[in-house]
Amino acid sequence: MSRGSMTVRVARWSATHPWRAIGLWMLLVVVAVGLMIAVPKQATKAEDTWTGQSGTASELIRAAGLEDKPGETVLLTDPDGPLDRAAATTAFAQLQQKLAAVDAVDTVGEPIWAENGKAALLPVTLKGNADDAADNVDKVLAATSEVQQANPSLTIAQAGEASLDQGIWKQVGADLARAEKISLPLTFVLMLLAFGALIAAGIPVLLAFSAVGAALGFYAPLSYLFPDGGSVANVVLLIGMAVGVDYSLFYLKREREERQRGRSTVDAVEIAAATSGHSVVVSGLAVIVSMAGLYVAQDPVFSSMATATIVVVAVAVLGSLTVLPALLVKLGHRVDRPRVPLLWRLNRRIGPGGISRRLLAPVLRFPKVALGLSIVAVVALAVPALGMKTEPGGLSTLPQSIPEVRTMTALQQNFPSEGMSYDVVAKGNDAVTGLTEVRRAAVASKEFVVTPGSEIRQAGDTAVLTLVSVRPDTSEDARAALDRLRDDVVPSALSSVQWAVGGQSAQSVDYGQHQRDQLPYVIAFVLVLTLVMMAATFRSLAIAVVTTLLNLASVAACFGVLSLVFQHTWAEGLLDFTSPGFVVSWIPVFLFVILVGLSMDYHVFVLGRIREGVQAGLSPREAVRKGITESAGVVTSAAAVMVSVFAVFATLGMMEMKQMGVGLAVAVLIDATLVRIVMLPSILVLLGRFAWWPNKLSAARPAATDDRELVSV
Repeated sequence: MSRGSMTVRVARWSATHPWRAIGLWMLLVVVAVGLMIAVPKQATKAEDTWTGQSGTASELIRAAGLEDKPGETVLLTDPDGPLDRAAATTAFAQLQQKLAAVDAVDTVGEPIWAENGKAALLPVTLKGNADDAADNVDKVLAATSEVQQANPSLTIAQAGEASLDQGIWKQVGADLARAEKISLPLTFVLMLLAFGALIAAGIPVLLAFSAVGAALGFYAPLSYLFPDGGSVANVVLLIGMAVGVDYSLFYLKREREERQRGRSTVDAVEIAAATSGHSVVVSGLAVIVSMAGLYVAQDPVFSSMATATIVVVAVAVLGSLTVLPALLVKLGHRVDRPRVPLLWRLNRRIGPGGISRRLLAPVLRFPKVALGLSIVAVVALAVPALGMKTEPGGLSTLPQSIPEVRTMTALQQNFPSEGMSYDVVAKGNDAVTGLTEVRRAAVASKEFVVTPGSEIRQAGDTAVLTLVSVRPDTSEDARAALDRLRDDVVPSALSSVQWAVGGQSAQSVDYGQHQRDQLPYVIAFVLVLTLVMMAATFRSLAIAVVTTLLNLASVAACFGVLSLVFQHTWAEGLLDFTSPGFVVSWIPVFLFVILVGLSMDYHVFVLGRIREGVQAGLSPREAVRKGITESAGVVTSAAAVMVSVFAVFATLGMMEMKQMGVGLAVAVLIDATLVRIVMLPSILVLLGRFAWWPNKLSAARPAATDDRELVSV
């Protein structure tokens, strides 16, 4: 990439107009934050995730006006043993009085006593629809809390769809705050270790954090097209901090390297723009292309994640190309101040690639042996992925630290009829007659029960029967029971009418199946586009194929570790979770696109350095040695930042975030060590100049080593 490239022109403008570049960046961030404040972020609605047979059932129910009113349940238990009926009766009277006075409450039912004598419940119906219930559930919770305070000998707790959703969102907010509190100082410490100077360490963290804030702001208006499925803020922080720091790190390291060679700050910035700057653009485009694969899944949650991630990556790339050169020029040599004496001396003593040079030596000496051993290691890690089980998240994957989750669990344990429900919908002249037969057969199977007082609801020629599964919602038995209901019980009784089986549990099953069905298309889209992109970038089909194979190796190892950790119990104490026995269904799809994108982050940077050596006339072996060792410091620091940020998410309460954090941390660790230090160099050495086929790289002219005619990726 010559000095006239786009990245160099942008860097030159920023370097010659530093205050304008800094001011424009600050204006960008302020405008974005203003958007976040002024434009309310939109969330996905229930109908956005309707799919399959359960989606058809929901549409039939809504068209007939047979939707259930939102409800909450108040559960009474005695922590010391069997429920004191007299004390519970008194508490129920207080609850009925308090709840009836709440304007959001429609009706308060009569107490229902558990057959085991350990619990009792009070059903509460709320006014309006689900959105109204979400807005008003705080009032109901407050009334329940007052009665709890008046009856300390009992445990009085509330659960329902609205209160459970609120509890989940509180947990997500707490997790996000915890991640911010830990990841920011941790990232700064890692940058301090990498640079040995406070200002140099602070710049990447500051730019990454500002990119995260700006991205959240720009996503707010975009949420009207791609509403938030609940994970946008977490994903933006997760990916934004990782790539934001890495892109600044690439640029800073190269600029500092050129200054140490005696070049002026402006020249060093231009060389960094021509090399690392271009790598940043290619890496950013790779992440964007990979994330675009989530749109192929045709899922609103994935679409929101893809949109937010694309925005934060684009903002991070923009910052590294504009405001970063301006800051470097204004600071000059002061960027290496104030120095931390011990860390500064340690960095100087180790030198660039000091550790990796020792690790790389045997790989270059015995490439066949190194490649063989690394393949065995990756295969060993990947084998457990063959037994990976994926299921939608449910009550069993929610942390017990959420009060409403504990209440819902206790409710289902004491009242089987309050478990996960299925709506059997029939539309036709014989709908009620057919549903009556369905109810008889389903109850006789002993796999379903009917809530006491629940009747077949009818409007026009549409009728609905609600059945409750006696199995845990994410168990294989529950899935098998649903299959029998759909394949045998309902078709035999409703052969002459239109029918569908829906409900919350069925929606989870259909949603998970939809994601599994779309996974091959997502994989094909991402692999083909990234392969084409790498072939175009390096003008080498061999490099593109090798890159694709290495990405698949990293992903396979990641999936294997996920299966080992979350489908078994050995890591429960280590990561503070209860194994659900499966991986949440959307995690593999998301991890695949993220890992392919992030692996390109430093892969492009490393290959660029290796190609510089080949073009400078070095032998393939020497070019690999030089490229790997010279980029080792950057790659190690970048990987350390990613692993640390992702590992923070592995400590959070939500199972999805925990699985995402473990998967990403392990994959990046494997990718930056085993894959990039062993597999990649051994393959390139064995291929020799054929690695760049069909492009015949010619050695650069001696003048090309000058910063004015530098050749890079």
